[in-house]
Order: sequence, then structure tokens, then C-alpha cells
Amino acid sequence: MQEITLIKPDDWHLHFRDGDMLNETVPATARCFQRAIVMPNLVPPVTNAVTLETYRTRILAARPAGSDFEPLMTIFLTDKTTAEDIHAAKAAGAVAAKLYPAGATTNSDAAVSSLKSLYPIFETMSDQGMLLLIHGEVTESHVDIFDREKLFIEQHLQAIYDHFPKLRIVFEHITTKDAADFVLTADERIAATITPQHLLLNRNDLLVGGIRPHNFCLPVLKRNVHQQALQAAVASGSKKFFLGTDSAPHEKAKKESACGCAGCYSAWSAIELYAEVFETLDALDKFEAFASTNGPDFYGLPRNTNTITLVKQNWEIPTEIILPSGEPIVPFYAGQTVSWKLKG
Repeated sequence: MQEITLIKPDDWHLHFRDGDMLNETVPATARCFQRAIVMPNLVPPVTNAVTLETYRTRILAARPAGSDFEPLMTIFLTDKTTAEDIHAAKAAGAVAAKLYPAGATTNSDAAVSSLKSLYPIFETMSDQGMLLLIHGEVTESHVDIFDREKLFIEQHLQAIYDHFPKLRIVFEHITTKDAADFVLTADERIAATITPQHLLLNRNDLLVGGIRPHNFCLPVLKRNVHQQALQAAVASGSKKFFLGTDSAPHEKAKKESACGCAGCYSAWSAIELYAEVFETLDALDKFEAFASTNGPDFYGLPRNTNTITLVKQNWEIPTEIILPSGEPIVPFYAGQTVSWKLKG
């Protein structure tokens, strides 16, 4: 196959950041995605309707001329979130609220310290038809980082799922066989996003031959058996899995430091890398559903009506991208050759 035409896809999980960085990240996403679920973990986080609306305005201002790209906004749940915050955010256009256990990832220190204290908020979200997006890891310091997703399912996610029979949940950027199995065996209320890095890499790609900071993300890369389980999940064609890049930019100096930041900036190559994965799995016939229809169907949003085309053409991902500030970012898969390329 030399060419693939898809309904224009959406990215159901990404980080734009803020300020001058928006002039890099928004065009990178708008080049091939029609919509994107925007993560709210800024500093300070997007916790209410007012901060949601002002952040959306800044994102729209960074769109390329003539672009009709649409950011889909979310709010950040904290111990202080109220039912009134949920109602106001929904009225302001929020499609979901994001649950980060406190300390789970970048800029999550202000997040939730007690999940059960948020059960009244989950009830309000269920009544309002607002989706719950979950970064599913426990954060206790004594728990091995490679086990944190599995324990979150056992200690928290199963209970939330059982307690709220109408709440729709996206288990975001899943990384383990445990998570894939949980989603597959749950009913239609549960779906999951899967990133390019967790399909393409395992923890050897982070640790063998020296630490590779630009492959460090949270949840962290896992064993090969988990990578294979995620590949099997997307190749199965199950409507419960869809595209979410978790594209997360950091300046090069912040990644290559004594305490490097977590996140892979994949926006400029994600759709091409996903195509490569599906081709390798002999599952290109499942690619459009994963990229373009499973997500909007789960969210209850219309499918896009325009298309994109990928062509079989080798190209090299740049080793660095220079931000408007002059600081470099090292993109995911930097310097490597990709065999599919967006046409036009």
C-alpha cells in the first residue's frame, strides 16, 4: 500500500502548555488533527470556567491562519472542586474533567489527594454527562513505579467503575496488559487512549545503553510484554481504544538535566508513527477507526467530515525544533526515519 486516506483524526489527549510555546504546539497539532482534548495541568491549573475560557482564547489565537482546528477543553480536578465548578465548566464548553492523583506527573502537585472525597463530584459529572479522564497511577513513594498503574486499577479504578454506573471514563495513556485487559472486559462506559511511544517502545528503550531522557514519560515505559499487549489491543479493532498522543513538550535543557521532565513531544510525527505501527502489525485496515472514529463515538461527538492522506515516503524527524523563545525541543523519535508522510 502506497497511500492511506483517513477521516481527519483527532488527538484525544495532549499538552499544549502555554505562553509562547503555544505558537509551536498548536500549529504542530493542527497540521493533521481536527480536534484535540487539551490537558489542564498548567501552572496554575485550569480549574474552573473562567480559566478554561481564557486558556481556550490563547489557544485559538495561536492557530495558523485559516485553520479550523478546535480545542476541546477540560478542567483539572482538585480536592476543592465543587459541583458548581462542574456545572459552570460544562456551560463554558468543557467536555471532560481530568483526574490526576497528586504528584503523578508534570504540574500535578495541586491535584487530588483523596479520591473518595471526589465521589460527590463524580456523581455530578455523571448527571451532567461530563466524561472523567484518569491518569491511572498510585503515587505512594514506596510503590515501584512499574507497578503503579496495575495497583491503581485494583485500589481505585475498579471502585469508581462499580460505584458510578452512568459515568463515562477514559483511562488515559494506558501502558500495561493489566489496563488493556481491564478496558476490554469492562462495559461500554470505559475506553482508553494509547500513545505512540507506548506502542513503539518498551523500557529497554529508556534504560539500555544509558538513560535516554527524551524517551522518559509518565506513565513510564514498561516491559515488552505490556508493549505487545497494547499492540494487540489496537490491532484487534476494538472500538474501546483510540488515539491520544500525550504529546508533551519540554525544553531540551529541562529534559537533559539532573531531574529531567517527563514527556515526549510527538505532535510533528504522531500520525505518521501510528501508521507505521499499524503497518508493522498488519492492521492498516483498523487504523482509521483508531485514529478517526472510535474517539468521537465514545465522546458522543460528530465524526469529522474532511480527510487527510498519508503517502509511503521516507523522511527524517528533525533532531531539534526551535521554540519562538529560541530554546530547542528534541521531538520524539528525533533523527529517526519514518516511512509514512502526511501529504500536502
